[in-house]
Amino acid sequence: MRFFHLSDLHLGKRVNEFPMLEDQEYILSQIMDIIDERQPRAVIIAGDVYDKSAPGADAVRLFDDFLYNLARREVDVFVISGNHDSPERIAFGARLMDRSGVHLSPVYDGRVSPVTLEDEHGPVRFFLLPFLKPANVRRFFPDAQIESYTDALRAAVAQMEIDPAERNVLVTHQFVTGAARCDSEDLFAGGLDNVDAAAFDGFDYVALGHLHGAQSVGRPTLRYCGTPLKYSFSEKDQLKSVTQIELREKGSVEVETVPLVPRRDLRELRGSYEELTLKANYEGTAVDDYLRIVLTDERDVPDAAARLRSVYPNLMKLDYDNARTRGAGRLRAAEGSERKSGPELFAEFYAQQNNQPMSEEQRRFCEALFQELGEGAR
Repeated sequence: MRFFHLSDLHLGKRVNEFPMLEDQEYILSQIMDIIDERQPRAVIIAGDVYDKSAPGADAVRLFDDFLYNLARREVDVFVISGNHDSPERIAFGARLMDRSGVHLSPVYDGRVSPVTLEDEHGPVRFFLLPFLKPANVRRFFPDAQIESYTDALRAAVAQMEIDPAERNVLVTHQFVTGAARCDSEDLFAGGLDNVDAAAFDGFDYVALGHLHGAQSVGRPTLRYCGTPLKYSFSEKDQLKSVTQIELREKGSVEVETVPLVPRRDLRELRGSYEELTLKANYEGTAVDDYLRIVLTDERDVPDAAARLRSVYPNLMKLDYDNARTRGAGRLRAAEGSERKSGPELFAEFYAQQNNQPMSEEQRRFCEALFQELGEGAR
């Protein structure tokens, strides 16, 4: 049986205040073309369908179109809710959609019953387990000791009635210990959300969602497929893809990635203002990419962001890398601060931040502002 593994669509997301909906529509259309070419039996969407629990109407419409087009092709679809989704919204209409081959994870109630598909090797059982916290599981197993995320997942899996003689696929949305994260993902202090990979040992393939970089953890069949688009500059070097799974007889699983090409890439440019404005003349259509630009000029360029956007219209982020920024270290506590005026403290803060003192004009402006606020004198 061939199926596709997708996750973390984050429909409706904005990246550095840029709406991504057109890019998401483009990439979903490309995925549909790949589905037409490769003819999978099923498509898994392992959580974070939307970027927020109450998605906008355009994001809902886009997902509705995607599901409709999959159902029209008679492709079975398995969808779970992630930590960004509302479990209740994802579950809405599940019993009606089930007739069309669209299988939505219900709100977790302590039980997970499989959806079974058949091929020439027999049944394949798909278990849909939405994003869970220990508290979600503890209420259904009051006698079990559930303190950690691993405890919660072990308890949830234990009641699934997995038949070790059959092929079993788990769809879930958690952070498995040892996986690599990106800046655009939600983090828990101290790794409290970690789940031990051994909790999933009973499954032939585990379709994971939650992390944005495609990767396997511990074994090739315990896998994050990653996001279909880049959602932060920490992802700029990642190659986005669809994960294709060939599930043959028991014990035989082949994993392949199918590359995706975005409407606009997300990348970084570095150089002086003059170099980058000249370079734009030779970049062709690449100037339309989503960009983080790092200027190496020693002096700040006045109104640099606006001027650069005249040649790089999708500039998302502007930073400097020069002696001033490299020398900016941890701020030191101001000595004798209880005896210093507001302008004096601000001048020290400015000098630490910028590696140079305020100009006379800036100093006069600051003093006048503090006088206006009534904080210039003690």
